[in-house]
Parts: sequence; C-alpha cells; structure tokens
Amino acid sequence: MFDPRMTAFNVLLKVERDKAYSNIAVNNAIIKNKLNRLDSSFVSSLTYGVLENRLLLDYIIGQYSKIPLRKIELKTKIILQMGILQLLFMDKIPESAAVNESVNLAKKQKLQKSAGFINGILRSITRAEIKYTLPDKGDPVNYYSIKYSCPGELVSLWLDSYGELNTEELLKSLNGRPKLCARVNTLKTNKTSLISELASQNIKAEESNLIENAVYLENTGAIERLKAYKEGKFHIQDASSQLCVYFLSPKPHTVMLDICSAPGGKSFTAAQYMNDRGKVFSCDLYDGKLKLIAEGAKRLGINSIVTIRRDGSKSDVNLPVADRILCDVPCSGLGILSRKPEIRYKENLISDELPELQYKILCQSAEYLANGGRLVYSTCTLNPAENNRNAERFLAEHPDFYGIKIELPKGIKRAFDEHNYELTLMPHTAGTDGFYISVFGKKE
Repeated sequence: MFDPRMTAFNVLLKVERDKAYSNIAVNNAIIKNKLNRLDSSFVSSLTYGVLENRLLLDYIIGQYSKIPLRKIELKTKIILQMGILQLLFMDKIPESAAVNESVNLAKKQKLQKSAGFINGILRSITRAEIKYTLPDKGDPVNYYSIKYSCPGELVSLWLDSYGELNTEELLKSLNGRPKLCARVNTLKTNKTSLISELASQNIKAEESNLIENAVYLENTGAIERLKAYKEGKFHIQDASSQLCVYFLSPKPHTVMLDICSAPGGKSFTAAQYMNDRGKVFSCDLYDGKLKLIAEGAKRLGINSIVTIRRDGSKSDVNLPVADRILCDVPCSGLGILSRKPEIRYKENLISDELPELQYKILCQSAEYLANGGRLVYSTCTLNPAENNRNAERFLAEHPDFYGIKIELPKGIKRAFDEHNYELTLMPHTAGTDGFYISVFGKKE
C-alpha cells in the first residue's frame, strides 16, 4: 500500500545523504509510484516544506530535545522535521495523525529506540501553549536566518546589498511553490490553442502579463506525461529567462551564440523568435547536456540549433561571428532557491572565485560579437558581485561596447537603483525567479 510519508521521507533522505536535487527526486518519486495529483501534492508539500523550513525545524527540535541536534541520527531527525512540519505548518493534518504516523514511520525504519524519543517531542509540542520562540529581533541576521531558514551569510549579503525591506520580501518568497511557467512553442501552436488544450485535461493555464507567449501552469502532475508536452507544443521556462531572450532581441536570419546553453530553454525560445530561420549555436562543456539540448530541439521541431562542445572560459573552439550573443553564465543560483531549496544549505554558497570565472566567460564571449551586434549577460542569482559589478567592469574595460537601455515591461518595477542597461528581477517586484540581465551593444 502506498505511503506518502514514507515516499517523502525517502526523497528527503536522498537529498540529504546523496545530495540529490529535490525537484528531480520528487518528480522521479511521483513517476515511480504513479501518484495521482492529490498524492503528488501531499508528497511535494511534505518534502519541500521540510527543505524550506529546515533551520527553523531544527531550531524547534533544539528547544524540546535534551540530546544535542548534532547527535541525533539522520533518519530520526528527518522524521522529527516531518512531524513538526505537520503539527505546526500544515493545517489540514490532525495532531494525532502527525504524531502517530511519525512514530509508525520510525518503526518501519526499524528505529524502535527513536520511536519513543520522537513521540515524546511531538507530544510535548502538542501540549505546549507557546509552540516555539524565535531569536531576538535585535540581531536581524540571526532572527531572519531562523525565521526564514536561510543561512546567515546570505541574509547578511542581501541586507547589505538590497536593504531590509527587499531582504525580508526575498526571504518570504523562498517558502511555497513558485509558479510553473511555460513558453508556448509558436512554431507549432499559439497561446490560445495551448491554453484550451490544457484546460480540456483539467490543467489550469493562464497567460503571463509580463511577456507574450508565456503561460503559468497549475495541476500538471508530471510534465513529461502531458500530450502537449510530448508533441512539443511548449517547454518549461520561467518568465525571467524568457525576458532575458526578449531583451536579446533575436531576429530571423541572424546568427546567435548561446554560450552556456544547457538545458537549452533560452536557445529554444530564441529559435522561436527567429521563426527557426538562421542559426543558434548552443554551447556547453558536457556531452550529456548537449544531448539534452538536441533532444529538446527535436521534440519542439526546431532545426536551427547546432550544439557545440566548448568551455566558455577558453578560446579552445572557434565560433562564428554572431549578431546576438547570450552569455548566461554559471552562478550561485541564489535567485532560484524556492525551486531548489536545498541549495541554500550548501557550503561556500557565496563564492569569491565565481565572479572572476563569470567575467572571463563574458570577455571571451564578447570577442565573437559582430559590430553593431547585441550581447546579454545574465545570471539566475542575486549577488551584486556576480551581477552589477561584473557588468560595470566589462563596460569600463571594453570601450567598444556600450550599455543598451532596458525598457521595463508592464508589471515590473526596479527593486533598487541600478544602471538603465541592467535589471535585477526579484519575486516581489516582478513575480519571477530572482534573475539579473544586462544588455550591451558593440559599436559599429
């Protein structure tokens, strides 16, 4: 008999012990167990709920446990985290079910000694008038770190870079599932037809007001199962990433380079803007990722994409001179923490070396841009060292380039003052992932 709590436990164990990506592990569990939408939703809520609130859940455990957190065995700690999440943050689950099912889960894992320990802590929480207390707000870094389960170093970075108001809004955005956005494949269908087709399968699809041919999806289950997906009528791509390609402004019959292309979404969107006429050279370092790009292009019916194995930081492979270059560099991923909540607990979350690598890739890429061409530098992170400072440095050291003013689409406002050739998208100011875009032109 299917046990959703056991499924969520196994996913969490895989993420914690094997360093699996949560989105992939959850999706694989849904497919493997052939879950319906209700069970899929419960497993996802349990899994992501624990990952999103891990520091807070551990902090609460510490307020009730006589055993130091570092000495609690991993499986026991995960079951406790799941139990506390159900008790305090999932309204529709009865207290008795949260406690009893946690104890049963421990026994199924042959953690007989831990079962009593888990039962004691969870029942203490049910009896407590005040369930837990947060750290003193006088230390804002520690307070926000625990309240929103985000490492202190990241809280500190955002406070220093974006101010307290933006920081708290960013931290709030980390909890809950972000909208799933898709790009309509205009080579095969149109927005109205796709929305209608998905509605016939009880999938809610709603057009975005930020950019044409972007739609938000709900109640999809496993995307790969959908007929419209199999037929290549859309691909998954956040609106921020779609805006990135929009500002690059690819046209039919042009040559474009996508320097760090995998998994290929921006190349696919660019090819659609080009009506599949012209060439998009999609580059990546790894053969496996290039294969994914090629397979995606085939599913979408795109013929203008050519994959090239290449290290973006080196000039080891000659590329054609291009009219458009997209330089979406490897980054710390601080803008997509709500999609992959486990990223926030990585060591070296904020790297001093990464901005230099990104700058090197940007400079190497710029050598292939034709006079009068356009280059977009972008990341899916929120760190000025990887974003604004790299863009400023590039313009200062490349006098043949200039910044192109970004016209803000309706529905987007700037979170803070920055140059008009760059835009930092944040969930609370744009309704997208955290993302950075800067647009450069090369003089004639």
